Amino acid sequence: MTTAPASTLSHANLAALRTVIADGMMRIRNEGIQEVCAIPIIDFEVWEWPQGVGLYGLWKLYQDTGDRAVRDRIAGWFDRRIAAGLPSRNVNTTAPMLTLAHLAEETGNPAHLALCTEWAEWVMRGLPRTQDGGMQHVVSGEMFDGQLWDDTLYMTVLFLAKMGMLLKRQDMIDEAVYQFQVHIQYLYDRATGLWYHGWNFNGRHNFAKALWARGNCWITAGTYDFLEITGLQGPARRQLVTVLAAQVAALEKFQHADGMWSTLIDDPASYKETSATAGFAYGILKGVRLGLLDPRYAAVGRKALTGVVAQIDAQGNVGGVSYGTPVGADLDHYRKIPI
Repeated sequence: MTTAPASTLSHANLAALRTVIADGMMRIRNEGIQEVCAIPIIDFEVWEWPQGVGLYGLWKLYQDTGDRAVRDRIAGWFDRRIAAGLPSRNVNTTAPMLTLAHLAEETGNPAHLALCTEWAEWVMRGLPRTQDGGMQHVVSGEMFDGQLWDDTLYMTVLFLAKMGMLLKRQDMIDEAVYQFQVHIQYLYDRATGLWYHGWNFNGRHNFAKALWARGNCWITAGTYDFLEITGLQGPARRQLVTVLAAQVAALEKFQHADGMWSTLIDDPASYKETSATAGFAYGILKGVRLGLLDPRYAAVGRKALTGVVAQIDAQGNVGGVSYGTPVGADLDHYRKIPI
């Protein structure tokens, strides 16, 4: 694929493109691809973290367009998956709950609200914690004892924050704020402004010290969403805005000429990765729009968006996306994740 011309970033072109992508995403089925994740993550008719992220994107599309057909498709997905039976609760299977909370808030569906409330209580009381009270990165089939991952903030903490606002539960909001703070304490790399993928209290180390792109994009996209969802004020807001500004300044230095970032941000020889670039584009442009980021970074966000658009074909298929990525013991682990 080649870099898209700037004209492709017109409102009309992007509006048409996102409709094609949304439609294609909901039709994705795994047609013979061998997966290693405990729950398949390619098929859209599965309840896991990629579907959760996709559903939240669809919800944003609905909010922007007011197209009730989009909302109906989201509601239909939840109806089918709930009827089929939900998987066990963990960090990653919590991801779809963020969209369900928004849906329940709008429709007032009591069954949806009850499920969201029950799941949020589990996050508060049932999800294992590490030392210092951080959310242990429990996923389908793995407990990851004593481990903090940057993925957790997007997959679980955003939902908890949303439920705190919806239920007017200050304890949930406070817990969500604390989770951001404890993850900053152990994953934020003060030398670069970027984020390590994980921390292990068993041995007290950051594994390979990987500055993994998609993990970093969960921070860029998720933290601005968190600030928007909660309207957080005071010193905690100031801390998050400052940390994000440092991250974006570092990202600018490592952005490729075509707008993309490598899967290991500080290793330009590692392959360019589209999902991370999309997350960075989303977060950076949102940060500028919300007035939380220097307006000059809008150019970085638009450049990233151009790079992402260049990876999308006429059917809405997005190329250059790496498979699910657990924390690796060495940097080569990340370079070898299949696309």
